[in-house]
Amino acid sequence: MKRTMQVSDSMIIDVDALTLWEQVADPTQMPRWSPENTGAHTPAESRPLQVGEVFEGSNRRNRARWVTECVVTASEPGRRFAFEVRKIGASAPAISSGIATWVYELEDLGDRTRVTETWNDDRTTWPDWVAAVVDRVLTGGSSFADFQRMNIHRTLTSMKDEFADVGTTGSS
Repeated sequence: MKRTMQVSDSMIIDVDALTLWEQVADPTQMPRWSPENTGAHTPAESRPLQVGEVFEGSNRRNRARWVTECVVTASEPGRRFAFEVRKIGASAPAISSGIATWVYELEDLGDRTRVTETWNDDRTTWPDWVAAVVDRVLTGGSSFADFQRMNIHRTLTSMKDEFADVGTTGSS
């Protein structure tokens, strides 16, 4: 069976698009929402990153820990933030390969925002059967598409809950 190469989900968040973009485009903020991300090292102080900037992300899934090197591919205030994961490793991003692309599309609804988070599997040169075996080992039994579908939903739900709790509107 051919594997799913892209999954996404959308949710309406009670915050304006610019405020949400300012936080999503700052990778140091992602641990607030992501079930796997534990931090990011960016080229400067905590701020929205621009196209071409590189950052390292640290992640954890159960007992596994890894670091990624990512490059920002889109950064449009209040509209879009995207990055490509281009290196990965246990303690440092050492293995270069197409790994994944993450995209956050923001639709301005006034003081609310529809955010769509999308994961693209960039392992396009991998045979499907190899990817299926690796996926099941690394996720504990599911495909990366199914696993990321769950992670995206958890991330968006955490964002929604956080902004509902603080009632934030307007630019920060």
